[in-house]
Amino acid sequence: MEFGEILSEALTALTINKMRTGLATLGIIIGIGAVIALISLGQSGQKAVESQIQSLGSNLLTVIPGSPNSGGIRQAAGGLTTLTYDDAKAITTSATVTDVANVSAELSRRAQVTSGKNNTNTQIIGVTPSYLTVHNLSMQSGSFIIQRDVDSLGKVVVIGPQVVSDLFGDGSNPIGQTIRVNKLALKVIGVTASKGGSGFMNQDDMVFVPLTTAQKQLFGVDYLSAISIQAKSDKVMTDAQDQVGYLLLSRHKIGNPAQADFSILSQQDIMGAASSITGTFTALLSGIAAISLVVGGIGIMNIMLVTVVERTREIGLRKALGAKKKSVIQQFLVESIILTMLGGVLGMVLGMVLSVAVSKIINLPFVISFQAIALAIGVSGGIGILFGWYPARKASNLSPIEALRYE
Repeated sequence: MEFGEILSEALTALTINKMRTGLATLGIIIGIGAVIALISLGQSGQKAVESQIQSLGSNLLTVIPGSPNSGGIRQAAGGLTTLTYDDAKAITTSATVTDVANVSAELSRRAQVTSGKNNTNTQIIGVTPSYLTVHNLSMQSGSFIIQRDVDSLGKVVVIGPQVVSDLFGDGSNPIGQTIRVNKLALKVIGVTASKGGSGFMNQDDMVFVPLTTAQKQLFGVDYLSAISIQAKSDKVMTDAQDQVGYLLLSRHKIGNPAQADFSILSQQDIMGAASSITGTFTALLSGIAAISLVVGGIGIMNIMLVTVVERTREIGLRKALGAKKKSVIQQFLVESIILTMLGGVLGMVLGMVLSVAVSKIINLPFVISFQAIALAIGVSGGIGILFGWYPARKASNLSPIEALRYE
């Protein structure tokens, strides 16, 4: 029997009972669609995280307080209070630190911010003027904090667009207005330009105050949450990291680098950790979605087994007329593969539609993985062969005489 004839017979057999054919492919459609959608959304999330990390600053190094090892016990990075404003000043002025362009001393805390009857809980960042350059921020209106504000404990504040919306409403001009942070009245002198983002990296939802004001008047501390450092270029990131590390070890009187009471992270370190987390999460969700592919394959095998029973007399007649076992196996395998490939194509369309819709709803960049599509279609074809083989073999092993006598 020619392949064209086998294909024609398979299509005819599948269209006889359209409802059964549709239900048989439904499991594959859902499985393929779910796998493609989840992989796409996982990659979209990873791209969004990487974009936000890059937006925090170019050639960025971040010094975080906290002892990597203390008394044989691993401490959480950023868990201690070992960095000071003097450390940041020393990095700026040291003759041994030659590959650093800008240094930003920072104190970060969350607090309630109020204006009249409106309030919001947001990130309060105590900063110096260099924060604007180090973190690639620009101003939408007004001005940023200057050194005089830091030196004089100025009661001024710069807010992000999201904070403007929360406290004053969209389209408002808050310049000159007063807001309160921990009951301290601060005058709004500027609004940063929108950069977008979400979660802890959303620079649109931040309030910036002079570092000394944050330390002494808002939170009553004398340490820093972090020191952000902009290297002169991406080619000297490692050299800048080493220079800053040795300077801080010397200032903190630590001879063994393994006992450092701080950690220095690069953007690549942060992106690597974020990519690892999002990749693992995507793989986990995709694995769960793939279970539906197996369920769909079992459903197709059940349908094909029912079909073998229903067509027992047909199979017996073909074998009595000289059809070989190979032809019978091919007939049923082609039917099974058509079912799964049809489900794969429809599932691909469903997955892409879901990816676009969800990306727009949660404001993520749309990313589609053609490797995932190719893999999903290939897997659907493989499922057709895997789960269609047993029914096809069972049909080919039927005795012609017994099959013709089957009622």
